[in-house]
Amino acid sequence: MRRVADIMTRDIFPLKSNQTLNVVRLLMRTVRVRHVPILDDDEQFVGLLSHRDLLAYSISKLADIDPREQSELDRHIPIKDVMRTDISTTTATTDLKEAISSMLENKFGCLPVINDQRHLVGIITDEDIIRLAIKLLEKEAEPQLVSV
Repeated sequence: MRRVADIMTRDIFPLKSNQTLNVVRLLMRTVRVRHVPILDDDEQFVGLLSHRDLLAYSISKLADIDPREQSELDRHIPIKDVMRTDISTTTATTDLKEAISSMLENKFGCLPVINDQRHLVGIITDEDIIRLAIKLLEKEAEPQLVSV
């Protein structure tokens, strides 16, 4: 039986809740992630900020705000003011089918993976699931050896 730990991303880039939105934008652009887990000062998971959330808190390009102005505005908005705190999480030992079903049913793009102390140990994203699907499809396409 596969577990969340089998496919979760371990190279995560969490930020602290007292950092600002310009740091989130820079991280997303530089590392190319769409979900940023947020930690408190005790390194416990407290929230999540997604690319979609960030767009919702941005001034529309239709307002003719140039990127420098947006960046200046973002420097004054702490992550804790806009992050989502009602985030479902999972554990590394959770059955993978259960986690994927939860993501599908609730339309989650990710599930942060935490341990018993609420420390972040990974994240499972829709991208991780797509990678798994590709692996399984490739394995299925391999020629099967027939024993005689």
